[in-house]
Amino acid sequence: MSVSSPAEQMVYSFGDGTADGHAGMKDVLGGKGANLAEMCTLGLPVPPGFTIPTTVCMDFLAKGTWPAGLEDAVSAAINQIEQIVGRRFGDADAPLLVSVRSGARASMPGMMDTVLNLGLNDDTVKALVDASGDERFAWDSYRRFIQMYSDVVLGIDHHMFEDTLEDLKEERGYFRDLEMEAEDWRDLVVRYRALVAEELDEPFPQNVHDQLWGAIRAVFKSWTNARAITYRTLHNIPDDWGTAVNVQAMVFGNLDDDSATGVAFTRDPNTGERLLYGEFLVNAQGEDVVSGIRTPQHLTKASREHAGAKRPAMEEVMPRAYGQLVDICTQLETHYCDMQDIEFTVEQDRLWMLQTRSGKRTAKAALKIAVDLVDEGLIDQDQAIMRVDPAALDQLLHPTLDEEAGKTPALKGLPAAPGAAAGIVVFSADEAERQARDGVKVILVRHETSPEDIHGMHAAEAILTARGGMTSHAAVVARGMGKPCIVGAGTLKIDLEEGRATVLDTVINAGDTITIDGASGSVYLGEMPTIEPELTGEFATLMGWADARRRMKVRTNAETERDAKTAIKFGAEGIGLCRTEHMFFETDRIIPMREMILANDEAGRRAALEKLLPMQRGDFLELFYEMAGLPVTIRLLDPPLHEFLPHSDADMQDVADAAGVSLDDVKSRAESLHELNPMLGHRGCRLAVTYPEIAEMQTQAIIEAAIWAAKESGKAVVPEIMVPLVGSGGELAFVKDIIDRTAAAVMKAHDAQIDYQVGTMIELPRAALMADEIADHAGFFSFGTNDLTQTVFGISRDDAGGFLNDYQRKGVIDRDPFVSLDQQGVGKMVAMAAEGGRATRPDIKLGICGEHGGDPSSITFCEELGLDYVSCSPYRVPIARLAAAQAVLSKQD
Repeated sequence: MSVSSPAEQMVYSFGDGTADGHAGMKDVLGGKGANLAEMCTLGLPVPPGFTIPTTVCMDFLAKGTWPAGLEDAVSAAINQIEQIVGRRFGDADAPLLVSVRSGARASMPGMMDTVLNLGLNDDTVKALVDASGDERFAWDSYRRFIQMYSDVVLGIDHHMFEDTLEDLKEERGYFRDLEMEAEDWRDLVVRYRALVAEELDEPFPQNVHDQLWGAIRAVFKSWTNARAITYRTLHNIPDDWGTAVNVQAMVFGNLDDDSATGVAFTRDPNTGERLLYGEFLVNAQGEDVVSGIRTPQHLTKASREHAGAKRPAMEEVMPRAYGQLVDICTQLETHYCDMQDIEFTVEQDRLWMLQTRSGKRTAKAALKIAVDLVDEGLIDQDQAIMRVDPAALDQLLHPTLDEEAGKTPALKGLPAAPGAAAGIVVFSADEAERQARDGVKVILVRHETSPEDIHGMHAAEAILTARGGMTSHAAVVARGMGKPCIVGAGTLKIDLEEGRATVLDTVINAGDTITIDGASGSVYLGEMPTIEPELTGEFATLMGWADARRRMKVRTNAETERDAKTAIKFGAEGIGLCRTEHMFFETDRIIPMREMILANDEAGRRAALEKLLPMQRGDFLELFYEMAGLPVTIRLLDPPLHEFLPHSDADMQDVADAAGVSLDDVKSRAESLHELNPMLGHRGCRLAVTYPEIAEMQTQAIIEAAIWAAKESGKAVVPEIMVPLVGSGGELAFVKDIIDRTAAAVMKAHDAQIDYQVGTMIELPRAALMADEIADHAGFFSFGTNDLTQTVFGISRDDAGGFLNDYQRKGVIDRDPFVSLDQQGVGKMVAMAAEGGRATRPDIKLGICGEHGGDPSSITFCEELGLDYVSCSPYRVPIARLAAAQAVLSKQD
């Protein structure tokens, strides 16, 4: 069936039961094209068409011209469609109409462009009238084409066409599009064409071949539009993948009342339950379902009755096509061994398949589907582990609404994506992004969302729309992002000009706080109480499989009893980083801490440290109890001293009173401690070198807490004492000597023996370079990749937000290096240090404790280096456990 030789194939045809491609060719054909080809070879009803591959996209975007031979290949492929359907492209008697759709190898719902009904002009629309016998359908299709083509290809804002439609409806007294007659649609076409001529100073294109190439060009270019770039950035999709273009014979869901269009999932994408889930619209085209302009109907009678909907389900009004859809859903799920997201059209009771792909799902659904597919014998445990996105588990790990609160919802909509979130109301995507950038939690409230809202949806805590169904743009995108979402809240009336929404007599203004419950579809005024999640069932099953496969241990970063409890609940195997400076900011501790910093001599510092000792000991005792014999790595005091300094006269007076000195003495001392670049100043091990008594106090607190915890619990406690910001073996040797002398004295005083280790953080380039020397004095290395990234890049993490977004948007970097480890630069430092440390001490323990310890791609890198453990925040422990297992399985592949 190929229209050109395989070596230089530019077009891959499909239809009539055969295809050039197959499902394994997503890199070339994109997901849509590959699966259309696969469905053809499975014998499913697929309208014939062809795919222009992703390689042509990237070639065109680079050169701005079509590659040699493409036009001939497309012409031949069009001819094949004509032969199959018995109509000719541009023919005035029996015209072939086509759709032109994008299709990247990774699903990017709504991010790129589509053109439907292409091939209509002033002549072919008349033939469509004759062929269908329905003048209303033909002129409606033509006006849709003009609007869509003008928006996508000609660059005329679609709102201009919507305003023209509303003007006509107002003139003729219509409230709904369905009330309009054929004459109205024909008049609208005239107005649309006049609008195009006025905006462009040239008529709407009538040559169908010009239309086709204009649409192909626009779809390729949509790979680089703002919303597609934002989506790729959010989902780590490489810019050089490109998109394919799929040209396919049109089938019409808006032909009559025996026609329809819809979206179906073979399982519930919210819960994972094994039942057909989706929506359809009678007498509609595909954009009507996803846009939210019309409220869709249910597929099944059971779901309709459960929702209390009155309009009949597809099962009731189109039983023949519905039965065929059920059979095809079962066939596709069995073939792909995964839940499928399907787009279909019914034309005069005949079912056509337009797309299938692995459906986006919530984390809860992903877990259930993966475990169920194992139970059903479709996949094995390793495949199930690989099916769940570790980052998506974050959806499950945070609190949900407390149903016992008893508060009445202000309104209800359709529960499109589960989860609970509270925030202030904003009515635009730009405002959501701006507020979120300032640290404000926002709820994005819209009539319906569109692909242009992607940046605001990402910034928001949750999304609420007045219109739309369970497969609308808002629902699909929010579900993929893990954002709570409610759609179709029909009682919500939004006034964008006034910046408010109303529900009956209740007014919700921009800036008001509301709470969204995406699981029930309820919206509450104010902030609702929440409860902690229960992680059982499929979560426990899959995590058990993952734990059996992974090699690396997973620890947590924790300083409080609460964080330690949370981490243990999520499966942490110890503490990889306890940042002791975080323990000193509470009101009862900050003053003695400041006393110690501002003291003019050793005696003053020791007096303040005596006040801090019991506090530190109590902190460490709680952690040792919670970890119950698991390793606990405690980092000695690290941050720049300026973070603790008082700034107001009142705070300085409090320190002066506590220390028994004058306010002027405190001010003078604070001024002398001022540093021009404190992050590279007097911090870390440098504090212990200058003020050994600080390391002595902390060591005493650690060892005494370990002795007490061991005695009371009966379990061995092995603290790991970590020295920060080391750059040489000499620094570590100096501080280690303080630790060892102090520990020996404490154990002698208590007549007890505690096994402890001394190690260091590798967070400076010099430390990585001198790792072999430093390992002479270290029992372990923990890579502090937050500071290592700062010092390798020469970028302040606190200031990087001002320009790293531009770097990503302009393709200078692929990912924020503070979110995902820079493997080419920082990663080389980690690898070098690991090699150097092992050369000196083969049994040295190696771990990572920066924020990268909870990032799946960074964890894969750690597995490749053979690190012993990763450490991350408590809520990312399950993510790390699953990612560590996937890293092992990926190596096996």
